[in-house]
Amino acid sequence: MREASAKVANKTIKIGGATGFWGETDMAMAQFLREGNLDYIVFDYLAEITMSIMARARASDPTLGYASDFVSAIVKPNLGRIADAGIKLISNAGGVNPHACGEALRKVIGDAGLDLKVVVVTGDDLITDLDRLAASNASEMFTGETFPPREKIASANAYIGAFPIAAALNAGADIVVTGRCVDSAVTLGACIHEFGWSADELDKLAAGSAVGHLIECGPQATGGNFTDWEQVADSLHEVGYPIAEVYEDGHCDIYKPEKTGGIVNRGSVAEQLLYEIGDPAAYILPDVICDFTQIQLEQVGPDRVQMTGARGRGVPSTYKTSMTWADGFRAGSTFWYVGRRAADKARIFADEAVARARRKLTAMGADDFDEIAIDIVGEEHFWGAHSAVSDTREVALKVACKHQDARAVGLFLREMTGCALGAPAGMAFFAGARAKPSPVIRLFSLLVDKSSLSLKLVSDNGESDFTPPATRTDVLAANVDPIPQPTSTTDLIDVPLETLAWGRSGDKGDKANIGIIARKAEYLPWIAQALTADYVRDRFAHFMTEPAIDRFYMPGLPALNFLLHNALGGGGIASLRNDPQAKAYAQVLLDTPISIPHHLLEA
Repeated sequence: MREASAKVANKTIKIGGATGFWGETDMAMAQFLREGNLDYIVFDYLAEITMSIMARARASDPTLGYASDFVSAIVKPNLGRIADAGIKLISNAGGVNPHACGEALRKVIGDAGLDLKVVVVTGDDLITDLDRLAASNASEMFTGETFPPREKIASANAYIGAFPIAAALNAGADIVVTGRCVDSAVTLGACIHEFGWSADELDKLAAGSAVGHLIECGPQATGGNFTDWEQVADSLHEVGYPIAEVYEDGHCDIYKPEKTGGIVNRGSVAEQLLYEIGDPAAYILPDVICDFTQIQLEQVGPDRVQMTGARGRGVPSTYKTSMTWADGFRAGSTFWYVGRRAADKARIFADEAVARARRKLTAMGADDFDEIAIDIVGEEHFWGAHSAVSDTREVALKVACKHQDARAVGLFLREMTGCALGAPAGMAFFAGARAKPSPVIRLFSLLVDKSSLSLKLVSDNGESDFTPPATRTDVLAANVDPIPQPTSTTDLIDVPLETLAWGRSGDKGDKANIGIIARKAEYLPWIAQALTADYVRDRFAHFMTEPAIDRFYMPGLPALNFLLHNALGGGGIASLRNDPQAKAYAQVLLDTPISIPHHLLEA
C-alpha cells in the first residue's frame, strides 16, 4: 500500500479517466493496466437521472443504490493487478448508498485475501433533511419554481468537492468511494493529496479541476463524439481512454495508452474542455470558482496535448444540491413513413392518434395530457426555419406524451398502434415489445450552506469527521479581452463553419451548451461576426421557450461558448425531445455559412 506522498519539486502523477457514466463499457481498465505506471484511476458514474434510478433501487432493497458493476466488473476481476501495481482507485460509485458500496468492496477484497484499505466519504445525502430544506423557502436556482411535493422526491444530494477525497487518501486509502461529488473532484482530490495543494491556492485548484474535466467523460477527449470523426472512424472500436500526466503547478499533458484507437489533438481536447461548462470565466465548483478563458492547448507530441492557463477566482460558500422528483409519467413510440409527401402523411397519422386519445380522455372525464410532442425527423425537426429539406420521401416520426396518470399514457400508446390500419399509406415500424409508461423525473436544484453538511470518512477502523479547510471568501474579477474584429471586407468567400471550427454540445438541466473552437486564431473574428447571440437564438428558436442566450469568449483557445436557456423541454428524462441532452446541437450549428477572406484559408 502506497504511503501518503510528500510534496516533491517537479513531481508528476498519472491519472486515467475510466468512465463517464453508469453503464459505460469496461475497456479502460485493461488499457490502463497494460499501459502501466499509472498512479490513479478515476471513475465518474453519476448524473441526476442515475441518482433517481439508484434511489428507487435503494427504496426496494437497502443493500442497493450504488454502481454495483464498479465492484463486480471493475474491481473484483482486477484486484490482484491493482494491488500489485499500487494503483489507487477513486470513484463516486457510491451513488445514494456509499456505505453499501464500501462494504461490498471490503468483502471482495477480503475474499481475495488482500490488504487494501477502502475509505468511504459520506454526508452528501440530504434526503432526511427535506423538512429543513423546504422550511428555507428555497426556490429552484435556475427557474424560480417552488419546492416540489416532498412525497414525490426520490433523491437529494449535495455536490461535494475534492478535499474530503484528499483526506481519505491522506488516511491511507487504496480505494476511495463517494456519493454525489462533482465529476472533476475525483481527479482534483488525487492532486491535492499528492502535491499538498492548500485551499487558497486557487490557480492550482482550478487547474486540477480542468484536468478532471478533461478526463471525466472518458474517450470524449480522445476522439469520441469528435467533429472530425472521419479521422478516427476506423479505430473507434478500440478507442483509447484518456490519461493525464499532472505537474505540481497544475498544468498537464493529455494522452492515451499505446496501441489504442482514437486521437488526442487540440480539437478533441478543446471540445471536451468546453463540454457543458456554461460561463467559462465562472465555472463554479465546490472547491474553486474556475476561470478557463485563458487556457491554452498545445500539441506537444503525437497524441499528446498540453494544457496550461487555468485560473481560480474564489471559493463558493455553498454547495449546489440537486433533488430528483417524480412528476407524472411519459412514453412515446417511433414510426417511419415512406413515399410521396412522407412528412405530410406522418403528421396526419400523429394528429389522428392524438385526437383519438384525447377524445377518450374527455369521455372518461380525465384531464388532458400535460404535454404532447410530435417530431418528424427528416422534415424540419433539428433545422427549423433553416431546413434545406424539400419533399423528402423518408421520415422518422416520434410521438410522445406526458400525463400525471400512467393509465392515460397507456391509453395514448394503444391509440398510436390501434389506428395504424386507418392511417395514410407508407407507415412502417419495428416489431417487438411496445413502449410502456415510465416516470417523469424532474430536477430541482438549490444552494445550501456548506456548514449545514456533516461529511465523514468511514473505514474499517470506524468513522471520523471531515473538517473543511479554511478558504478565502473574496472573488476576483474576471478579465476577458473583447472579441477581435475582422480586418478586411474584400476577397470574401462563404464556407461552412465546420471548415473553420470544431464544435461540441451538451446539457445542464434545461440549458443547452454549445462550444465552438476556431481551428486557427485568425478564423475567430470571422466566426464571431456570424455567430452572434441573435443568430444562434434564431437558429434554435423552434426548440426554446422564453428564448434567452449567453455568448462567452475564450481567448486562450480561442473559442466561443453559447448557453441556451429553456432549450430542452425540461431536459433529461423530464423531456419528450428527441435530443433532450443537446448532443446534436453543435452539429446543427456547424453547417452555418461563414464569410472569410480567401487568403486566410489558403494560408
